[in-house]
Amino acid sequence: MSTPSTLPSPTPSSPNEPPSGSEKKPNYVLDAFALFALLQKEKGAATVTALLMRAEREQVALHLSLINWGEVLYSIEREQGAERFGTWKAKIARLPIQLAHVNQERVERAAHIKSQHRVSYADAFAIGLAQELEAAIVTGDPEFKSIENLISIVWL
Repeated sequence: MSTPSTLPSPTPSSPNEPPSGSEKKPNYVLDAFALFALLQKEKGAATVTALLMRAEREQVALHLSLINWGEVLYSIEREQGAERFGTWKAKIARLPIQLAHVNQERVERAAHIKSQHRVSYADAFAIGLAQELEAAIVTGDPEFKSIENLISIVWL
């Protein structure tokens, strides 16, 4: 498991120092697994928490595809009910995570990824977003092992 002090950075800057004005901020894409680790205080929660703290300080940018956002929400409602859905939706909305909207280009990129790799359609959106943003994906989902050659991964 990665620890907060050893998070890889998808950009040349050190992961533990704020980027200088001329360097772009490191980007990370969270998948549903990362959010569930945080919400359920599972393995990897400390890594996600550390990234959230760095995002609060504007040292990194965290992103989540709306498709993965929906994946989290439907799972919460299915497992815990509509009341918990509302509670968690409000809590997650306050986190320093930028929701990436879906457009035709992102749908086509996800479709291409899905056609070429054995990943879920929702995961294909996270992969496509990470490629687009030159970001590392934060996950513990073993399904991502098949695409390690395509993107950088922070394993939980």
